[in-house]
Amino acid sequence: MKLRTPLTELTGIEHPVVQTGMGFVAGAQLVTATANAGGLGILASATMTLDELAGAIAQVKAQTDKPFGVNIRADATDAEERVALIINEGVRVASFAMAPKAAHISRLKAAGALVIPSVAVTKHAQNVAKWGADAVIVQGSEAGGHTGPVATTLLLPSVLDAIDIPVIAAGGFYDGRGLAAALSYGAAGVAMGTRFLLSADSPVPDAVKRRYLEAQLDGTVVTTRVDGLPLRVLRTPLVDLLERGSRAATLFDAAQSALRFQRFSGMSWREMARNGVAMRQNGDLSWSQVLQAAKTPTLLRAGLVEGNTGAGVLASGQVAGIIDDLPSCRGLIESIVADAIEHLQRTATLIE
Repeated sequence: MKLRTPLTELTGIEHPVVQTGMGFVAGAQLVTATANAGGLGILASATMTLDELAGAIAQVKAQTDKPFGVNIRADATDAEERVALIINEGVRVASFAMAPKAAHISRLKAAGALVIPSVAVTKHAQNVAKWGADAVIVQGSEAGGHTGPVATTLLLPSVLDAIDIPVIAAGGFYDGRGLAAALSYGAAGVAMGTRFLLSADSPVPDAVKRRYLEAQLDGTVVTTRVDGLPLRVLRTPLVDLLERGSRAATLFDAAQSALRFQRFSGMSWREMARNGVAMRQNGDLSWSQVLQAAKTPTLLRAGLVEGNTGAGVLASGQVAGIIDDLPSCRGLIESIVADAIEHLQRTATLIE
């Protein structure tokens, strides 16, 4: 038995399960495994250069003929080039980490691509729906990484009542009960990040995965001391230090991290400055927040790629506190769907 929803019909995937675009995690390896398991894998391009993204797309296409997506930042200075790459490579889904420009949506749709932005505010969902988005991922505050203030159980029905395109629920999902609940709300599927990070197909070092598995339900915190914006991460000594530190010390550390990021990314200072201006204009950030944001890729890379849990930042949803295994993407998706069907069937027996 399978679940057919507006998401599966829209995208052509087998199961209504999305693997979100997590920086340094959602590369070709994880996306390919998700796609071959029948879900929608999304490449995270924000931490890739344009050439690296092109290589990752080619790698996924060489290993699967299933639909997949690419996530980009709408405020990236090379967003136009990334949109063009998605179109030229025939990528099925363009995902955005924040509300894309109306022109981006029009250009992608004209080329036959599906546009599925992530939103954390009902107003933003209404805007992108009006501009022609095909669906939206609604991310509640339980989610990892940059997150909003409203819990999924309140944000999801609010968005469902406000727009008439498929809505994918994110934030706090990890099993079949969650998928069944989301479908009962009226969602077309679920999107998960931390659950896929904690899979056998995830490229995250084993020691880091163990650190996630050791977390309790209160093991995450939403902090603004990493990049100036609310970021849900695992509680670590570094995060505690950042939380206790002075603003001046935080900005000094941000400047040092920006220098390290410039060195390993190969970006010129002019490109970084242009990105900073774009972030300030599109996100209404102060210059101190822009400077703080520059250090985020360095800290995420230290933890998620280099395995340095002491010097890195580990973005995490609250579900890390309840997950205790590392299944393959195929095993994960198949068990979630089977469990969701069982729960939906059991719920139907309550009706007389």
